[in-house]
Amino acid sequence: MPLLGLADTAIIGHTGSTADLGAIALGTLIFDFVYWAFGFLRMGTTGFVARADGMADEAEVRAALGRALLLGAGIGATLVLLQGPIIWAALNVLGASTDVEQTAQGYFLIRIWAAPAVLAQFALMGLFIGLGRTGTVLLVQLFLNGLNVGLDLLFAGALGWGAQGIALGTALAQWLALALSALLAWRLLQARHDDTEALFPGKRLRDRAGFLDTLRANSDIMIRTLCMLFAFGWFINQGAVFGDRILAANHILLQFIAFSAFFLDGYAHALEPLVGRAAGAKTPQLFDAAVARSTHLAAATSAALALALACFGSMAIDLLTDIEALQDVTRTYLPYAAAYVLLSFAAFQLDGIFIGASRTRDMRNASAISLAVFLLAAWLLTGAAGNDGLWLAFIVYVVVRALTLAHRYPALRHSIGAHRPARNR
Repeated sequence: MPLLGLADTAIIGHTGSTADLGAIALGTLIFDFVYWAFGFLRMGTTGFVARADGMADEAEVRAALGRALLLGAGIGATLVLLQGPIIWAALNVLGASTDVEQTAQGYFLIRIWAAPAVLAQFALMGLFIGLGRTGTVLLVQLFLNGLNVGLDLLFAGALGWGAQGIALGTALAQWLALALSALLAWRLLQARHDDTEALFPGKRLRDRAGFLDTLRANSDIMIRTLCMLFAFGWFINQGAVFGDRILAANHILLQFIAFSAFFLDGYAHALEPLVGRAAGAKTPQLFDAAVARSTHLAAATSAALALALACFGSMAIDLLTDIEALQDVTRTYLPYAAAYVLLSFAAFQLDGIFIGASRTRDMRNASAISLAVFLLAAWLLTGAAGNDGLWLAFIVYVVVRALTLAHRYPALRHSIGAHRPARNR
């Protein structure tokens, strides 16, 4: 998954200008808000599917996907219809030069047409992860990334369409990846269809209680995600205040963080269906084993990624851009990115645990608290230390995310084994 952003950045970093790279940074930020605000379509679906799988309720597995697809279709169509007001509001909130804003607007107005595909893809990824079919997720992502790289090279590299070519290549790749995902999901559900209800049980899809539960959990995840995106948006926007060069440098370093985050999020994704099954079947032994093993692997991986970034990050910067002045600025802040990667694994792991158990209220509250701490730290540190202070506040943010969820972990663990005999705990 992180290759999508890295490919866009590398191609435009060698074929475009600093303004193009800044526009990709702003455009990506806008789509992070627009899309990941609705990331509950993936996370909520994963939790509901995994719990239904743990209870051996195949019809509910399909109903959980159906509800998410219905929500995704409605939201995606609305985003396309509201594309004008969205980009107007975003550019009025975010600060950047006129050249960057004009280029970012062109990028957005092309890529937004893939909104229905992206949101439907979230729901289908939730199904695959909830059923432990991460190999299917890998296949789809390889297809998406390979196609995106090829189209970006054609449109932005060979044809010289710049940021708009990047947007067109990404949008086309996302629609074609949705077609592949839908085909794979249909085959999977057909193979598991061993009950008497319809493949997509209409009665369950229309069930008011089921939809209310879905909306309640998804609203919590949406608030949680918006808090996280606001933190990242604040970080990027504050970088823009320091100038286009700092904005572009921070964007490059965020690509390294995203690359590392997806490795760590992989352990969380693998953990989600196991936690969901344990919660559905009330098997604390499975829960404890999954948490322990995945956390050990995630901690070791975060240390290895941070070390690699510290040792080889300078070389990676040169691969992403050949603008010498930008390379020098980016290297200055590289140690902060390495520290962030080292300390971030706990937040990812706890996210996976709480998503799998559908403990969405705890996630919402923890995210709101950590955002408040981040904004306070940024206010205190940025004025005195500039972009260095901004990075320090960003590191504080990811640590507080983990600490606030860790505070609620004992209650979650107790609920998994609450109805088991004491000797089995």
